[in-house]
Amino acid sequence: MAPHTTPTPSDDEAAAARHDAFHPDLPGHDSSSPPLSARLHHIRADALDGDTAQTGGMRRFAAISGGSVGSERIWMGQTHVAPDTASSNHHHGASETAIHVIKGHPEFVFLDDSGGTPEEIRIRTAPGDYIFVPPYVPHREENPSPDDEAVVVIARSTQEAIVVNLPELYVLGGEPGAERAEG
Repeated sequence: MAPHTTPTPSDDEAAAARHDAFHPDLPGHDSSSPPLSARLHHIRADALDGDTAQTGGMRRFAAISGGSVGSERIWMGQTHVAPDTASSNHHHGASETAIHVIKGHPEFVFLDDSGGTPEEIRIRTAPGDYIFVPPYVPHREENPSPDDEAVVVIARSTQEAIVVNLPELYVLGGEPGAERAEG
């Protein structure tokens, strides 16, 4: 019986390990930076970027975006709504938006005309709840609490935070061309 030996990696395997974009600290790693799309990104809570599209009454902070990590199909961040505040009316263009409530009891308001007459619908939320906002649907966020800030995590199907501020709410398709206005 032959003595037990540990196989050694081939030169090709060793070279591949040294150039693994997810393990830049391996010995012999090429010192040039891999492209943004070839590595994981860690965005610390204190490093969120407030230089993003804004709406009156709220403050958005980007975490994941085309600019921060090179994302091509998603934007993610936080929105803070001060106590006793309502945002301006707005929509998010062609972007789908998913919202996860992490603090407070924000309310989301939109118009619905499924009954024939436009009616303001108010969705009251609590921490742990989720909201989905389809593309181009005018809405606003409100924080009715007199004392506590509301905080939500937002994910969008675009790489940037598209925000189109509006003078009023309207029913999607209710004003010709208005739901597609990017201004």
